[in-house]
Amino acid sequence: MTRGHTELGDITPHNIKQLKLLNQVVFPVTYNDKFYKDVLEVGELAKLAYFNDIVVGAVCCRIDTSDNQRRLYIMTLGCLAPYRRLHIGTVMLKHVLKICEEDANFDNVFLHVQVNNDGAIKFYEKFGFKIVEEKKNYYKRIEPADAYVLQKTFRKVANKKQWRKIEQKFRNN
Repeated sequence: MTRGHTELGDITPHNIKQLKLLNQVVFPVTYNDKFYKDVLEVGELAKLAYFNDIVVGAVCCRIDTSDNQRRLYIMTLGCLAPYRRLHIGTVMLKHVLKICEEDANFDNVFLHVQVNNDGAIKFYEKFGFKIVEEKKNYYKRIEPADAYVLQKTFRKVANKKQWRKIEQKFRNN
């Protein structure tokens, strides 16, 4: 199974059950009804991945506006094991990065990865993501419970010295 065609499709009320089933198989955590309700409302930020017309993967994101930043959070990005290494994850991640590029108002894109998931960590690092934090006991009911936060930064966040200059400029006007 080396040749094939990958395309992304919308998640709708008609195929949301396929996403639920896929997530149950791919991820060691369970997502609640609110997750799936929210996914139906994010449009381009959630896609099913089809390989030769078979649902084999999905990516689900949301916009996060915490810490005075506008960030894209990748909630899930996964592919069924037999279809890995066929660039399906790459197609999904490139879709997400293209959204960020076209929008141009995102400071960064980030996600959580279980600390022992070397394959996922290496995959994201190929696309310029870096481990920026370790969250102890992030996951409930799975081992290891710790997660890394991986992040790809688009805009440099001003440091304190730069902020003081900006604030001074506003005060003087």
